[in-house]
Amino acid sequence: MKLNELIIDPKSLGNKLWLVDVGLAYVYANGQRTDAISGYRYTIALPEKGLDKINIKIDGDQRMDSPNGYTEVRFDGLEVFLQ
Repeated sequence: MKLNELIIDPKSLGNKLWLVDVGLAYVYANGQRTDAISGYRYTIALPEKGLDKINIKIDGDQRMDSPNGYTEVRFDGLEVFLQ
């Protein structure tokens, strides 16, 4: 099994998810970033995991703006895997 095929249970991230930043997510071709935007990358702090951070990419339009500090968020149907 390859690590990028490993699926992680979203419950293991904890019950609280804090949005701390929003940035662009780009399309990659042949391992190189292009100028094309595929969606947005949401940086999430995990307060129950020592404030470790993960990035969640959502294709399409921007769903939220970067907060001033952080804001608690919830994701429905979240799939977590290594990339």
